[in-house]
Parts: sequence; structure tokens; C-alpha cells
Amino acid sequence: MTRLTATLWTELPDQLHHRGGPSDWAKMTRPGQPMHSFLEAAFFDADANLWLSDVPYGRVFRVSPNGNWTQMHQIDGEPHAMRIAPDGRRIAVDYRHGLIELTGDTTFDVLSTGDTAPFLGLSDMTYGPDGALWFTDSGRSSLSDPRGRVYRWQNGDLRLVLDSVPYSNGIAVSPDNAWVYVAATRANQVWKFSTRLPADGAPMVGTYLHLSGGLGPDGLACNPHGWLAVGQAQAGRAYVFDALGDLIADVRLPRGLWTTSVTFDPADPHRLIIVDAQYGGVFTCHIPTPRT
Repeated sequence: MTRLTATLWTELPDQLHHRGGPSDWAKMTRPGQPMHSFLEAAFFDADANLWLSDVPYGRVFRVSPNGNWTQMHQIDGEPHAMRIAPDGRRIAVDYRHGLIELTGDTTFDVLSTGDTAPFLGLSDMTYGPDGALWFTDSGRSSLSDPRGRVYRWQNGDLRLVLDSVPYSNGIAVSPDNAWVYVAATRANQVWKFSTRLPADGAPMVGTYLHLSGGLGPDGLACNPHGWLAVGQAQAGRAYVFDALGDLIADVRLPRGLWTTSVTFDPADPHRLIIVDAQYGGVFTCHIPTPRT
């Protein structure tokens, strides 16, 4: 295992800091604390731009390869994550509205609110190699109320996969499309189950990782090597594990504890991006190939 220190690549410019009063989401999650942003859900598009969601103020940002920030959307909502679908649409999971499509600078269409089981409050999302959309529905679940959910949206069909997770949060699919990893934040665990779901009922689920410290795992990301990166919330660090669950790297941030999101650069699978929501910083670190 290698211990590394990430370096600051870019941060939310001062002119994009929210100056007004806190949103309802900010009041709920950080009562009495100022919050100029809360960045989540980093991912790269085909043009090497990095996208980030600002949950409490309904914003989605695009960061160019040279670190310039552009606000692309601001909606009356709480988008925890956004991804570009295989057909080019901008799909987001919104804590208040559900599964939505961003259709303009300020507009969106609701795709699903969880009609048979209303969503608790959506948290994160990822597309698998086969185009299936996997997303989490955490609400305010925890060990005392372990009813967080995982859904799959494929070919217009919404399937409830799990409904017993203590705060289902980050989610990632292995590059061979064999496994789904889910951050069970309030249990300080990462769960794992097969993408080959049974015809009915829940899949068999196991604990892939059991972590300690901080609040628990938040954002997850896989690279083409099958490595899994884990952002450890309230700990100012990220971990990288191999496909067997062995620790490759322990990456520390030089400042900030709210490690919310991680992603690998598609152009360089050894380059890890780590997002800190405390200060609005985006950090980078090169993860070396582990010695055998």
C-alpha cells in the first residue's frame, strides 16, 4: 500500500460561491452552518471536461481541461448527480424531484418519482458498460433505519434492486459489467452484488469492504484496471482498492475533510480526481501500479 498526498487542481471560483441564505437541503444537512456550495458526482465527458453537481443550490458545473468553470444548469431542485446518457441526454438524480432530465439552463423533465414506492431522496448514479443506469435512494436512512434503496433503470423499466441499505450512496459498476459496488455510508461499508439479477426479488449481497473513521464511504469509481476508488466522507481522504479488495493507495487531501466524490480520468486511468465539498476543491493524484 502507498500513502500519497493529492494536489489541488482547481476550486470553485469565488464569483460562483452562493451568497444568499441556505437552501432547505443546506438547513437539513448542515444546520446553522454557512454553505457556499456542496460539490458531488464528478465525471468526465468525451471532451475531457469535468462535471460537478452543487446539491443545495441546484447547480451543475462544467470544468474545462484547463480548469475554467462554467455553470451549465441551475434548477429549482437538489441534483446530487448528473451523467450524460448513451443517447446524449443529461440525466440527473435529484433529492427532491427524483430521476430527471435536464432540458435547458433552468428546466427539467421528471422521468420517474418512484411511482410504486416513492423515492426517499436520490443520492448517486452511474451507467454500466451495457447502458443500464444504476442509482441510489438514500433519503435519511441509517443503521437505525436501514431502508436505503438501489434501483436499475434500463430500457424504460425501473426495478427496485435493494431496499435495506443503511444510507445507499455512491455506486459504481466494474469495467467488465459483472459487479455493482454500493457505498453503505452509515455502516462504513462498501457492498457488492452481481449485475445478473434474479428474475424476482433481491440479489445476494456481500460486504466487499469494511472501513473505519470519518462518516463512511461516499463516492465510488472504477477504472479499466478494475480498481475501485472510494471517497471517505469527513476523513479528508480517498482509498483505491484492486479487484480483490486489497488496498493499493491511501490518498490524503492537504485540506478539507468532506471527501464526497472520486473519478478516474478516462485518458489516464492512473489519474484520480477527488472532490472536497468543504472548500469546493478538486484535487488530483497519480496512483501507481502496485508492486507484485
